[in-house]
Amino acid sequence: MINNIILPQETVMLDKFASELNFEMLYAGRGMISLSSISVDRPGLRLAGFFSYFDTKRILVIGLTEHEYLHSCSSEERKDKIKKLFGCGEIPCIVFSRDLPVFPEFMECAREAYTPVFRSSKMTTSVIADLFVYLSRLLAPTATVHGVLLDVLGVGIMLTGKSGVGKSETAVELIKRGHRLVADDSVLIRKIENELVGTAPDKIRYFMELRGIGMINVKNMYGSGAIMNEKEIEFIMEMRPWENGKAYDRLGDQNDFEEILGVKIPKLLIPVSPGRNLAILIEVAARNQRLKSMGYDATQELIERTIGR
Repeated sequence: MINNIILPQETVMLDKFASELNFEMLYAGRGMISLSSISVDRPGLRLAGFFSYFDTKRILVIGLTEHEYLHSCSSEERKDKIKKLFGCGEIPCIVFSRDLPVFPEFMECAREAYTPVFRSSKMTTSVIADLFVYLSRLLAPTATVHGVLLDVLGVGIMLTGKSGVGKSETAVELIKRGHRLVADDSVLIRKIENELVGTAPDKIRYFMELRGIGMINVKNMYGSGAIMNEKEIEFIMEMRPWENGKAYDRLGDQNDFEEILGVKIPKLLIPVSPGRNLAILIEVAARNQRLKSMGYDATQELIERTIGR
């Protein structure tokens, strides 16, 4: 089911990086940023001369403490300390917080190393927090899965199954009933903290393939209320052709899971046969899953009523 797993390493254009974090770009440097670490560093110890355990893959944030320390140094001392900092390796970028003025020596060394420099009006702790959230999402472990992801009654449901089983057709029926499409055919999944968040690859976002009809754009056809950019995956429903003689779960007491990127997601097998209204079944499953997450289990209540506690 999982097609591939992408290692956490991304290259971001400077204008996009600055726009998403509301940073002022002071120097473009290399024109892009290569990111591979979610950690952010304040280089106070490095400026003081301690370079052990210095990871040059981290974004550096210059706060009031570092700025005041450099301000207390003479111009020659300041340049020497900054030059040693840049000489350790290719730093992704440097961010000044609190709208602090940038020392001429700093800009000179940044230009020599082609290191991008940004500035933010926010406090240092807020800048670091924003960067951590941004990097955690950008560099989250990622997998691509063949399926359809929808928001059904607030529950993120991913439909899986072999090609031609009817996933997209079922999704269209659900969209007509007021639910929202996140991704069709290919679901890009990121593991953020201990949750799986799914979205569509940019090139096929909002598009859906229907055999016999071709490609449709769900946003253009049904409106912006019919789509959603991303959704946490809470439930997997695998669609399989009905097999005569096969014993299917009738009580709902068979707890099955599927593991993606180390996270276990509840999974339900849905037999597909002519006459079964799959859209309604999926709505019922979404409601039932929501009730279970709130602590109510209809199967357990039935057992208690018939057999006793």
